[in-house]
Amino acid sequence: MYKRMLVPIDGSHTSELGLRHAIGLAKPLGAHIRLLNVVDELSVVPAVDAYALVDLVSLIAALKEGGQKVLDEAATLTARSGVEAEKAQLESHGAHVSHVIVEDANQWRADLICMGTHGRRGLNRLLLGSDAERVLREATVPVLLVRGQDTKQPAENTRRSRVA
Repeated sequence: MYKRMLVPIDGSHTSELGLRHAIGLAKPLGAHIRLLNVVDELSVVPAVDAYALVDLVSLIAALKEGGQKVLDEAATLTARSGVEAEKAQLESHGAHVSHVIVEDANQWRADLICMGTHGRRGLNRLLLGSDAERVLREATVPVLLVRGQDTKQPAENTRRSRVA
């Protein structure tokens, strides 16, 4: 069914949940995983004041280095699970991270995008947006969203909805 799964990762707990779910699907299907880390240069711009602009290059370099570490750890987990994977790191160049994910899925010819989501609601969702929601709207292939644990949910409901 699925042979090429794109798994965006950013080092968060929810992206790890998405990866673990993708591994669980990929193994019995003999599918190949592409681990994708998107370097979002715009994520550091709001935190930068006029004096720190000269350090923008080093901040972006740190983002790339951190993303590479996340990719290496994910590749190790994937290999230990017996699933074939490749790593890719792309820069957003001012685009939404979701757009980079969808474009990469199209170019790589993914037949599934599997990613974690924070499941933000209300004001947080309005202010922070949702890359997962944008991917869901823009993608031309099926998207599997693995929701992270919501600390506001009762523990018994969380256990029933948790994805292994």
